[in-house]
Parts: sequence; C-alpha cells; structure tokens
Amino acid sequence: MRLRSIIILLLVASSSRAADYSIDTKQVAQHWDGWGVSLCWWAGQCGKWDEKKVDEIIDWLVSPDGLNYSHFRYNIGGGDDPENRHCDPHHMGKGKGLRAEMEGFKFFSGDLYHWERDSAQRKILLKIKEKRPDAVFEAFSNSCPYYMTYSGCVGGNADGGKDNLKPEYYEEFAHYLVDVCKHYKEAYGIEFKTLEPFNESLTSYWYRNGSQEGCHFDVQSQIAFLRVLAPILQESGLSTVISASDETSLAHSIQAIEDYREAGVLPLVGQWNTHTYEGTNAERIRLAGLVKAAGKPFWMSETGSGGKGIEGNLRLAQRLFDDIRLLEPEAWFDWQYMEERSDQWCTINGSFQGQVCRKVKNYYVRQQCSRFIRRGYDILQTDCPQTLAAVSPDRRTLVLVLLNEGVQTVHDISIPGIRKVSVWRTSASEDMAKVKDCCSIAADRLSITLPEKSITTAVVKL
Repeated sequence: MRLRSIIILLLVASSSRAADYSIDTKQVAQHWDGWGVSLCWWAGQCGKWDEKKVDEIIDWLVSPDGLNYSHFRYNIGGGDDPENRHCDPHHMGKGKGLRAEMEGFKFFSGDLYHWERDSAQRKILLKIKEKRPDAVFEAFSNSCPYYMTYSGCVGGNADGGKDNLKPEYYEEFAHYLVDVCKHYKEAYGIEFKTLEPFNESLTSYWYRNGSQEGCHFDVQSQIAFLRVLAPILQESGLSTVISASDETSLAHSIQAIEDYREAGVLPLVGQWNTHTYEGTNAERIRLAGLVKAAGKPFWMSETGSGGKGIEGNLRLAQRLFDDIRLLEPEAWFDWQYMEERSDQWCTINGSFQGQVCRKVKNYYVRQQCSRFIRRGYDILQTDCPQTLAAVSPDRRTLVLVLLNEGVQTVHDISIPGIRKVSVWRTSASEDMAKVKDCCSIAADRLSITLPEKSITTAVVKL
C-alpha cells in the first residue's frame, strides 16, 4: 500500500465522524450572479485615502484572485440638519461612529442638488467600476433627508416604532432617490440595477438621536410609498427597478412579501432583498418559496455577525451556507468590508485615519467561497448542510466548499466523472493555503479530511 493511502486511512480512522453523500451536477438549485458588500460606511472613509492605498484595497476586494466581489450597494444619504435644531450634534458618534454621518444632496426642500457632496463614497464607487467593469450596483436609502421627517432627525422618529417620513413628502422623496440615480448615469455612466427605498423598516431600531440614519415604515406605509415611487422611476427613462424590502429578519421579510402580495404591489417590485441577521432554516425555506412564486430575482443583501476568532468567522460561514442552500438567492452580501474595532464584522481591519489596513482571518474564510464560486456558475443541491457545491457553465469544473466547526472529520463524496482535485484550506494556522495529502480519489468517490475548525475548498475537474 502506498504511503499516501496509509496516511489517508489513518486520518479517517482518527476522525470522530464522517459525512457520506453524493453530488449530481444536474441538480441545479439556482444560477449564481455574484458576491457583494455594502459601501456604507467604510467607503466614506477609505475614499479619503491616498490613491495608491485606495487601489490596493479595491484590488483586494474585486480582483479574481482576491475576494472576487462584483456586486456593491451604494448608500444614498439623507443628511442630517446642519443646524441640529432637533438632534444633538454628531449624535451618531455615540454608537456607530462619525463614519455613519452621511451627506445628503439637499439642505432643504426646494434646494438645488449639491452633487459635490459624498465625494469619498463616490470615489470608491468609481474605482470599483474602473477595476471591475462588470460590477453590478444597487442604490439604497437608510433615511430620507431630515426636513422630510416627523422628528427633524435622520436617526428616526422620537418613537422608534413609528414612521418618520411624512406622507406629504412621499413624492418629493421618490424624486430625490430617482434624481440621484439619474445623476450617476448621466455624470458617470453608472446605471444602478436596483433602487431600494427601505432598510430594516419594520424594526424599532431607528430613533431620534440614534446611531445611524434609519427610518421605520409600517408595511402599509411601504406599500403606499411604492405606489408613488414606481411611476416616477418608470418615467425617468432608467432601466433601474425597485428592490424591497431589506428587512433585518426573515420573519419580517416573510410578513412584507405576503402583505405586498395581498395589496397587489408585488408587480411594482423588480427584485426581492432580505437580510439574515435573524431567522431559522424553516423561514429560509418558506421565504425562498414565496420569492420563487412571485418570480423575482433574489438577493441576500446584508448580514454579519460578532463572535471571537475563527470560531466566529466559521459561525457566520455556516449562516452563509444556510442562506445559499435554503434561501437560494442569486447574490450574497457582507455588510462591511473594513472595520476599525472588529475582526468579525469585516474582511479587512485597520485605521481609517491612519490609512492602514490588513486582511483578517475572515477575508480568507470568505475567499474560500467567493474566489472559486464565480459569477455564472450554478449552485447545486446538496444533502450536507456543511457543503456548498457549484458547477461551471461548461460543466467541467465542480467547486465544493466544506465547512467544519468541530473536530477533525472526513467527507466521502460520490462524484461521477471525477478526474482530479485541487484543494485550498483556511484554518486557525492557514490562510487560503493550497494543501495536499488530505484527499484521495477512487471509483468516482472523493474522500477528503477536514481538520478541526477549518473551511476547505476542493476544485474538482470532471
């Protein structure tokens, strides 16, 4: 017996458990459109950096050998009252930090647009477009401008459970959003695929003097606003469509889509978005069915998680697996690219003011998926909750991403037509390392050993 085979057998024998399943490249779950991240709020800080530094972090983000992200969400700022008549100066600094202070494009109703504002986020947006010409962009709003609100503050209403946009400003706010989209097409040649007017609107998170821009909308208020926004967007000449409703939890997303359907406004929505900060796998399956029945493109448009060390990173990776396997979205988005005080809610960490950053473990964990499951691949159905599977358009490359949050284990996988395999792994001691002697192929079966607390990508040639 060859030494390598002996090593594999010993590894199998020493593992506490094993998974045994098959992969069928004909069992397609959904077509994959890409990986993404919001530009809010890191882009408003990193866009102030020196050009060389900006080039470096955008290369890390969009290059095929980096994170390979192709989808990005641009935040249309509402802008707080510059005179702070109804809110404390820099109140966002008490929570999310001064980075959360967004510049709006108008100071008052009837004001001219100040297109010079938000230059830092725009610089990142344009740099992404330069380096990734196939990039897909969404425009989204956390709050309307302050002068349209009940509270006079873009943090939210005095009561976080109540709407903050006054109904008499629905039309003006709709024009504000559409005018920003039109400006970016006319001035920079960027046409947003989608326009999202809401953000986690059914929650009571958003309140006056709060930590970021936020705006509660009851479902009936969302429905009423969509009826105002849709014709204005349609008359703009843009190909941009409305996305909704970007709720924080799957339960809220289910509530919104069912109420939209009942009210007859789902035809006004061109794409369904949800966040997955909260939710069960049963809710994932239910929402996936509702979106399919509505015939809408589907994005998991924001998520993130705290935690500690690689354990926290892998816990979020399991949520990613659950999202892609059970929700079946066409794109999946991180909330933040860069953070200063966390290595969990980001993939790079550093100092905004110091213009320094580094890749953290989460970068490599995410890269195990995003570098190999590429735009245009098909996501395959799998019986194993710890496995993502995707196949290339020509059906010659199969990608398996295997997650192990526990002790060493082995996956025995039936793959008809397997010829050879290459393996990369991230663990507590490895960062996207190319590894050997962890797998064997025999009679159309792949046996692969996963060390404890690791994520492994096997690229299989068929």
